[in-house]
Amino acid sequence: MANPTNEAMGLGERIKEALSIKTIFTAHFGSLSIPITETVVTTWIVMAIIIAGALLVTRKMREVPAGPQIALESIVDGLNSFFKNQIGHHWHAFASYLGTIGIFLAVANVISFFSPIAGFGFTPPFSMKPPTRDINVTAALAVMTILIVIVSSLRYKGLVGWLKSFVHPVPFMLPFNALEYVIKPLSLCLRLFGNILGAFIIMELLEMLIPVFVPPIASLYFDFFDGLIQAVVFVFLSTLYITEAVE
Repeated sequence: MANPTNEAMGLGERIKEALSIKTIFTAHFGSLSIPITETVVTTWIVMAIIIAGALLVTRKMREVPAGPQIALESIVDGLNSFFKNQIGHHWHAFASYLGTIGIFLAVANVISFFSPIAGFGFTPPFSMKPPTRDINVTAALAVMTILIVIVSSLRYKGLVGWLKSFVHPVPFMLPFNALEYVIKPLSLCLRLFGNILGAFIIMELLEMLIPVFVPPIASLYFDFFDGLIQAVVFVFLSTLYITEAVE
């Protein structure tokens, strides 16, 4: 009879193994060694997919759109309209950044959906894990957004106007307004990281405990729709923070 404790420990070890960030290879530059993790490699794959897709859909652009160009222009127009309505007349300066972040997160968050699912002793030949399950990636994206917020405040409000915003609407708000520059990136970072990591853990558990029928169906939500939702949330909050900075 199997020991439940050993089974639990085995399951725990398998989860720990799935959550670990592995080093694929190490790049050597003289005396400097840089470990290249699976997060970096997957990010390179995401970048390659986006670049290849951009080249593919824009190689035969026509003055009168047809086929995929219609869908592409509809998406771009929809995003531009959203940014224009939210940010106002300064929208054009931020549309490229926000749109690029949205596309990157959409691809990065759902990339595990296209990995083979393990089960019944089958070990997939490869596995692509979302790079956003690594807090270093989400932290970097959050820092980028908050730096844009700060620079935008200085550009459109000036140094004096930006400093005055710390005591708006009353001087008593100074510590709270200053704390926002810590809370906002922390919120962006942890919200994205927590949701993607949580969905990844659920899928790993399902593949280990119920290896038939359920994982492919659950993957449609946890690996695909949830990933798209988190990309939309990140872009929406970034847009909101930028709007507050330039209004």
